[in-house]
Amino acid sequence: MKSRSPTLEGFKLVFRRPSFGLAEIAWRWSFGTAAILLLLFSFFEYLDTLPVAKGDLLLLRTGQPVLISRAVLHIFRGSAFRVVETAVVLALTLGVAWIVIASLGRAATLKAMLIHFRQSELLDQKENQPWRLRSLFALNFFRLGTALAAMVGCVAAVLLGGAASRPADPAPGSVLLIILTVTLLVWLAWSTLNWFLSLAAIFVVANGQDTFNAIAAAVDLCQTRPGSLLAAGAWFGLAHLTAFVVATSLVGFPLGFAAILPLGVVLGGVLLVTLLYFAIADFLYTGRLAAYVAIVELPGSPVRAESAPPQPPHGRTYPDPQLQPRAAVDASELILSDVPASS
Repeated sequence: MKSRSPTLEGFKLVFRRPSFGLAEIAWRWSFGTAAILLLLFSFFEYLDTLPVAKGDLLLLRTGQPVLISRAVLHIFRGSAFRVVETAVVLALTLGVAWIVIASLGRAATLKAMLIHFRQSELLDQKENQPWRLRSLFALNFFRLGTALAAMVGCVAAVLLGGAASRPADPAPGSVLLIILTVTLLVWLAWSTLNWFLSLAAIFVVANGQDTFNAIAAAVDLCQTRPGSLLAAGAWFGLAHLTAFVVATSLVGFPLGFAAILPLGVVLGGVLLVTLLYFAIADFLYTGRLAAYVAIVELPGSPVRAESAPPQPPHGRTYPDPQLQPRAAVDASELILSDVPASS
């Protein structure tokens, strides 16, 4: 029996079952929209807390950049603590909300993919297998922690680059090289850890493993099936890169008519192309996840060759004669070597 290509199965699921991609878009975009609205609401609420005196209004109405900057500095003076307090509250709130929503969304998507890929005779045995939602919470908590660590690493890269340049001996080239190098290393470390944690979620839902056993299973899968994982990531990465190039090219069309069309029409066109690109990216991410699920669920051997029947261990016999394996060739039948040669 020939094996099925996991990469091809991922692409087929995206095109034949678009509901998976739409479900991914639903929970991702819902959280993103709610986060943006919460940030905007917090920003305007923060502006309402700033005291604006009559002298500041007078300076703002002068239209002079120097006077306006002095008025702005006077308005925002003493509000740094409120900014930090608001940022901490928003970070904690959005972090907890993302952990819960991402865990529920990923559980629903993986459960549907497992039902899609598993054979009908295996569904009765595995579809009711218990799994732990708190393990998904832990994995997404680790993902959030790695993201925060990556942000801290990027800030450290900027500080390290700034420390390499002195006012007496400026070195902008060295500063840029240090920032780019450290940022690239931080991004590679974060993307690798995030990928492993995302892959481990499959084993939580599929096999009911806990957090650390799922991570160990993900590492073991990378050791046993590296070619399949690399092929799926490469093909879907190439498709993502193609979508990005096409989207950047399409953005140039509304920008090219910026001198003719109204500003709202131009911004609307750019926003439409951007949303289409994000939707395609989410569909491709769903397809890549489906390919990983196919790697876990589908048999790994490309062809199952017929072999001789198994023999019982030495000194043992089969308890039931009906269970005795039949030989590949009946010993009672004549074969060509047993037929005497005719003269």
